[in-house]
Amino acid sequence: MLVFYKFVLINTKEKMKIKKLYRLFTLFGLMLFCIGNVAIAQTDGTEVTVTVVDEQGNPIEGVDVFSSNGNKTSSDVNGQFKIKSLDDDQSVILKKKGYTSAIIPMVDLTSNITIKKSLFLASEDDELNIGVATKYRRDIVGAVSSTNTRDRLTYDNTQYVRDYINGLQLGVRGSDNIRGIGNAVFVIDGVIGRDPNILNMEEVEQITVLKDANSVALYGSQGRNGVIVINTKRGKANKKEVNVNIRSGIRVPIALPNYLSSAAYMTLFNEARNNDGLSDVFSTTEINNYRTSSNNYKYPDVDLYSKEYVQSIVNYTNVLTEFSGGNDKNQYYVNLGWNREEAWVDINEDINAGTNRFNVRGNLDFKINDWITSSLDGIAVISTNKASRADLLSVGTTLKPNAYSPFLPVDLIDTNDPTVAGQLLTANTFNGFLLGTSLEQGGRFLSNSDDPLSTERSPVALAIAGGYLDTVFRSTQFNNTINFDLDRITKGLSAKTYISFDFYDSYNLSIKNQFKTYAPAWEDNRIINFGVDNNDPLNPVADNSRIYGEDVKDQTENVSTNGFLSRVGFYGLINYDKTFAENHSLNTTVLGYYNSQSRNDVIQTDVDAHLGYQMAYDYKKKLFFDFTGIYMNSIKLPKGNRGAFSPTAGIAYILSEEPFLKSNKVINFLKIKTSGGILKSDQGIVALNANGSVDNNTSAYYLYDLNYSNGNNFNWADGNTNRRQDISQGENLDLTFEERTDLNLGFEAYLMNSLWIEANYFRTELDKQITFLQDRYSSFYDAFRPYTNFNKNLYTGFEIGMNFNKTYEDFSISLGANVLYSQTERTKRSEVFAEDYLQTQGREISTIFGLVDQGFYSEADFDSDGDLNASLPVPQFGLVQPGDIKYQDLNGDNIIDNDDRRAIGQSSSPWTYALNLNLNYKRFNLFVLAVGQSGAQGNKLNNSFNEYYSVDGNDKYSEVVLGRWTPSTASTATFPRLSSQANQNNFRQSTFWLYDTSYFNISRAQITYEFEDVFCKKLGIEDFSLNLSGTNLFEIGENRDVRQLRIGTAPLTRSFTLGIRASF
Repeated sequence: MLVFYKFVLINTKEKMKIKKLYRLFTLFGLMLFCIGNVAIAQTDGTEVTVTVVDEQGNPIEGVDVFSSNGNKTSSDVNGQFKIKSLDDDQSVILKKKGYTSAIIPMVDLTSNITIKKSLFLASEDDELNIGVATKYRRDIVGAVSSTNTRDRLTYDNTQYVRDYINGLQLGVRGSDNIRGIGNAVFVIDGVIGRDPNILNMEEVEQITVLKDANSVALYGSQGRNGVIVINTKRGKANKKEVNVNIRSGIRVPIALPNYLSSAAYMTLFNEARNNDGLSDVFSTTEINNYRTSSNNYKYPDVDLYSKEYVQSIVNYTNVLTEFSGGNDKNQYYVNLGWNREEAWVDINEDINAGTNRFNVRGNLDFKINDWITSSLDGIAVISTNKASRADLLSVGTTLKPNAYSPFLPVDLIDTNDPTVAGQLLTANTFNGFLLGTSLEQGGRFLSNSDDPLSTERSPVALAIAGGYLDTVFRSTQFNNTINFDLDRITKGLSAKTYISFDFYDSYNLSIKNQFKTYAPAWEDNRIINFGVDNNDPLNPVADNSRIYGEDVKDQTENVSTNGFLSRVGFYGLINYDKTFAENHSLNTTVLGYYNSQSRNDVIQTDVDAHLGYQMAYDYKKKLFFDFTGIYMNSIKLPKGNRGAFSPTAGIAYILSEEPFLKSNKVINFLKIKTSGGILKSDQGIVALNANGSVDNNTSAYYLYDLNYSNGNNFNWADGNTNRRQDISQGENLDLTFEERTDLNLGFEAYLMNSLWIEANYFRTELDKQITFLQDRYSSFYDAFRPYTNFNKNLYTGFEIGMNFNKTYEDFSISLGANVLYSQTERTKRSEVFAEDYLQTQGREISTIFGLVDQGFYSEADFDSDGDLNASLPVPQFGLVQPGDIKYQDLNGDNIIDNDDRRAIGQSSSPWTYALNLNLNYKRFNLFVLAVGQSGAQGNKLNNSFNEYYSVDGNDKYSEVVLGRWTPSTASTATFPRLSSQANQNNFRQSTFWLYDTSYFNISRAQITYEFEDVFCKKLGIEDFSLNLSGTNLFEIGENRDVRQLRIGTAPLTRSFTLGIRASF
């Protein structure tokens, strides 16, 4: 019925999309021309010939040379390069992987320049910036994994930061859960707690994951679950770059909900009523009209998930440009980005539904004098999401297909009645349609102004004529760093200060229109009126009693906040780095950290503060020892318990440096390492509900205090009254920090100059977690039990990552694999259950408890009166019938109740794994990433499914009910009998509703072609490439149809993207 209405919209939009793409790529062509001409320009000067050699005097080929005017060259097979001479106060920079970079003043640019070879994993490319410190991979003693994005973005051009973590970072489950312990904290450019979702990957230089207690210790309490450090790009001395990345593509739904047609729904709803002993609601004639009539306006069959409402394809475009450069004194970096994505539901021609996002990031590094350098960073992001006021994807889960026709064709209205003709003349029409409703729905409200949630009356009308909702998100960030070189005091001494400010806010701007909706009266296939005045039964007159609302546009504008966050952070550190007696190196750091964060509707300001000390020692760069101690403070705890000390330590030994392995041709590098320690934290000190779940509506502060609340009044005989004071929270002045106790054992190996292996075994305890003690207090004490440090969890497992790289002439291959096994246990709990098998202590943390199903009750399970046979246990969840789910009587008391629940599965996957493949042949490149998991179960009764699988009562019927139990399908049924009442027996957590969530998914793949240097040089371009990529391409899984389904929200999608990258 919406086809005609959408025809005009679709054709107009398709033309607009083609024009947008044409303009986009035309713009790119102009950018190439303009920037290319600038890049072609050369600097005059005398040419100098220089030879680059190693410490033995051997020439080095492939050394990149960058001059201060932005020119670049490389040394040839003889180690020679030619460069135009510069002013004496300028310099050139020499870089080659595996060698120490050198800055050479022009006056020192003689015939031979020597550069030193770096130790393995100790070159510039191996530097890990872990927020408050920078270390080489070689020096790391803890469990740390890292990815440099500069080498990958050309052949893996996704721009979502979380996608670059999932499957590529060892030890991470999904995009932020490290080793199954919980969601890690993100540290972006040294700032703890920033949101990675506002970043494009084009801005990112390096992603580093800190997993063990020793690695995260300097981040204090906030590092309890691990830390993911993201460092964005900065300008490089003598390296001017302009990079352009344009991506445009489409998304298609992988799966959409499949609800039954009107006739099918009406037929089965009658069956459900008959099962409950009730009569039919819909007659056979009525059902047949809905099934066979060609008039879908009189007999509607509405599916808001059909192509009439949900677009089969949405377009998106992402344009990113970055500029960087500088000299040895000042460097700069600027990134500009725009992202546009269409909405899945876009039937309002007055708005351009979808998301627009603009971002700008800039940083400046500069030298103040010989001993002070500084940097400034500024970031601004604004995102707008424009949509109609009706969320049709949500409404589509409940709106019955036969409820009403959203559109009424004007050409089906009989205008012989002058009243109807007058109504039509004054009506707003939408591409030849009136906006429909039903008597039942429309009559609920007199006008739109009385209906703040008018989706209940006519959701499609609200989406088209009700105005729009614009959700705006804004983020502003600022950082300043000052570095002090204190060599003049003592050699190796330095200091650093870092201050940052963040502000995030989001608000809704809505335009609310009033509009008319029409509930028609039909005669044959014509609409004859919109209400009748029957005051004179012998002479009924058409009126407007079934016309609801008024047509008033742009009348009301509302602004409401979604929330804001304001954050101020500071840390200062002093570092001492000294090598003595030639073979001994010592690096010590003293750190002071403070972070303050305020949120809307929260009185208490979140404050995190700690002092840290780290000492790192190495002997001959092969034996490493690290000690870190943190003294932290928490105002969540009572006075006297607010401070705590956390010690951690680690040791690593590079065995391959020993004589017995030094010349081994198989083992090129081998390091063994171990670390451990105790980390105190207040991150888990949060308000809880009585059942132990987190209470997000209550402050996490003053949980140790005695709280009172006003109770009921009580009356005295003299007529006076007093109000009772109730205790709502007990006092515990011994409340203290949680403790993370850690042990990590691991090794790193590089074999046959081609295979990298990294593996770790970990054992982590989270002790002294707060809870309410269940077994220490009588039931009447329940309301004012105090918070107590009692619960304890154990996390054990291993992780192993491998990467194989090999080049065969024009062909190269890179194959990587990650495996994480993480098993958890509730090692200590306070609980009281009648049966031992209901105890959660000793079980996996995400254990699912439920009943064990035994199929369906059969007709043989009941006597001739319909009563359950006496030999069967009696369910306590209401009367049952044939076709209801039968459960196991686990405790043998001949009753089915909650005491018959047991552990039936776990919701968290112990196994996660990933594979990545990169093939390169000449100018072509193929990249594939696959991820998977196994060992966990999902629950079809989860709220996210919006009762798609748990259909009873007045619910909308989905395709799952086609497998319902009936006497004739008893042996093949996959769904319980239908019921028009709320069924308390069937939709309980049980094995019947669990499904295996194991899967293996081709997460993304990309084909890239890099144009030859000769072609690029003609355009004045350094690099130029085209890429075609796809995401969610293929999945293997027993229950992928369930796993991939999104109900009430945007669908899971498969995307295809065409990209262009160019560097100047």
